[in-house]
Amino acid sequence: MPPPAGILSKEDVDSMFTYHSPKEGQNAAYAAINEASKHLVEVIIRECPNCPDRTTAIRTVRLARMWANAGIACEGRF
Repeated sequence: MPPPAGILSKEDVDSMFTYHSPKEGQNAAYAAINEASKHLVEVIIRECPNCPDRTTAIRTVRLARMWANAGIACEGRF
């Protein structure tokens, strides 16, 4: 029986900390996320003055990219 919703099993935790090699069709999704993220960072650099807010914006895009790629790798399980 699976654990109640919101409770992670040992298998869930193991999966979270395991490398997930791309499955068929996922490379295109990774590439789309990466390209859009790169484009947004280029726009931020071009349009925003060099300041702490710009740095935070770029870091946030990197973080969003990481979580989007994790969602693809883990197929939305977490």
